[in-house]
Amino acid sequence: MEQTPRFALPFLAPGQAQKEWFHNEALQLADMLLCPVVETLPSTAPPASPVVGQCFVVSTGATGAWAGHDDEFAGYSEGGWRFVPPSAGLSVLIKTSGERLSWRGGFWEIGVARLREVRVNGVSVVRDRQEAIAAPAGGSTVDAEGRLAIGNILAALRAHGLVAA
Repeated sequence: MEQTPRFALPFLAPGQAQKEWFHNEALQLADMLLCPVVETLPSTAPPASPVVGQCFVVSTGATGAWAGHDDEFAGYSEGGWRFVPPSAGLSVLIKTSGERLSWRGGFWEIGVARLREVRVNGVSVVRDRQEAIAAPAGGSTVDAEGRLAIGNILAALRAHGLVAA
């Protein structure tokens, strides 16, 4: 085995010449992949003046120095561009929006959180979606303002996906 299975980081081999090159290459790639952050949303073209240490996600149809690296994670270093094909579960933070960009099912998914529960200060505020709640109707006493308020509450809960429609 000459490289790691997930991100193809190069291994050193016994008796290998120029071990420092392979070691430094592995460190460059590890530096990109530890707590990864990208500058912007995925793009097809590399920036005109990248700064050493900046990382990006390459979109489909890449051009220029990124051509042939569609969907890969790209990092700029003193030695030029380095590319890492995404591995299942790779997740990066997008600096400009604060959203997560995650590699799932063969494509980059932007801003989707997959959770079982949301807690705020230890208190569960969102869990599994509950059954649908019927809209108010009928009855012998009609309170139009009350029905309107209840209808608006139900609409908001449905719009947020907290109860089924």
